[in-house]
Amino acid sequence: MKIVVLTGAGISAESGVPTFRDADGLWEGHDVMQVASPEGFEADPELVQRFYDLRRAHLTDVEPNAAHLALGRLEKTLGPDLLVITQNVDDLHERGGSTNVLHMHGELRSALCLACADRFEWDGDLSHAPACPGCGAATLRPDIVWFGEIPYRMEEALQALQEADLFVSVGTSSQVYPAAAFVHWAAEQGARTLELNMNGTIASEDFDEVRTGPAGTLVPAWVDELLDGL
Repeated sequence: MKIVVLTGAGISAESGVPTFRDADGLWEGHDVMQVASPEGFEADPELVQRFYDLRRAHLTDVEPNAAHLALGRLEKTLGPDLLVITQNVDDLHERGGSTNVLHMHGELRSALCLACADRFEWDGDLSHAPACPGCGAATLRPDIVWFGEIPYRMEEALQALQEADLFVSVGTSSQVYPAAAFVHWAAEQGARTLELNMNGTIASEDFDEVRTGPAGTLVPAWVDELLDGL
């Protein structure tokens, strides 16, 4: 059985990772376009770098929760037949035991050089304009997909969805494309679809089955159920 699991902010929120998006649409008091767009970075690179430096530093204060650990456990049985596609930029899936993870929106612990286009693992700050380990230019930025930019590895994601027997959406609002279309792409190829979320979403009616509740409860229960049936 080939399974694709899409995860969103809801799975990491239970680990204490802030969603950063307030009810009024602001990210920690900043308009989203100030800190999550190429235009915002060009206008005030220091503000943007500080914003992501704080998010990167916060990763040391959080741990994977039961949902991350359950997906890691599932991979031990399914191996490459399980792909986790995440909209999250934290590393909690990897720390929870998952190795086959596609970060469609980039990663906090990665830096992208605007001069040479190389990517590097990065745990420290970027606000002091450090030199690129590859070319030496002081042109590193967060390796994050901002609004207006193309998500990473979409061809790989689409191929996995076409081959999936089961598509599961966990902790995502199903409002941001292209991820919001994944359920349709998978269903068109004959995959069964399951939504696990705290509440129903605007896409709930598009899934074959919907379960509501905390990811830390729903995901382990689903994984146990699946493994019992294998």
